[in-house]
Amino acid sequence: MAAPTARSLAIGAPISIAGLALRGWAAGHLAKNQRLATGGPYAYTRNPLYLGTALVAAGLVAASRQAALAVLFAAAFALVYLPAIELEEQHLRNLFPEYEEYARRVPRLGSRIPGQAGAEIFRLALYRKNEEYKAAVGFLAVVALLIWKITRRA
Repeated sequence: MAAPTARSLAIGAPISIAGLALRGWAAGHLAKNQRLATGGPYAYTRNPLYLGTALVAAGLVAASRQAALAVLFAAAFALVYLPAIELEEQHLRNLFPEYEEYARRVPRLGSRIPGQAGAEIFRLALYRKNEEYKAAVGFLAVVALLIWKITRRA
């Protein structure tokens, strides 16, 4: 479906890379089911992994130059990710009593005005454990496919 150009890839790739960076930053702060992540990107948005995914998708849509993909990604986000976010938040409420206070302070998907990011530091071991590098590998595969499509038409 994609009809990329060098220009559309130059516009979309940085958006996707920003999303991957956000996902990577979040993964380095996330110790699933062990402690509530409130530092790093979690100080600004409760769901930086999902927000990063949305940015990756937006960049790929821009690179592909296909409005149908925008509709597809928006539908997938609404039908898959939003319910997943709700379920995860219910799980976190049950697991961490402090989650309610955190949820009052930090928006679900938007971003609050930058403030103190907390004392938590990024940990490469968590990034690896959360296997976030797989998102970067997948992104590179899609970019390679888009570049191939561009060069094939040239």
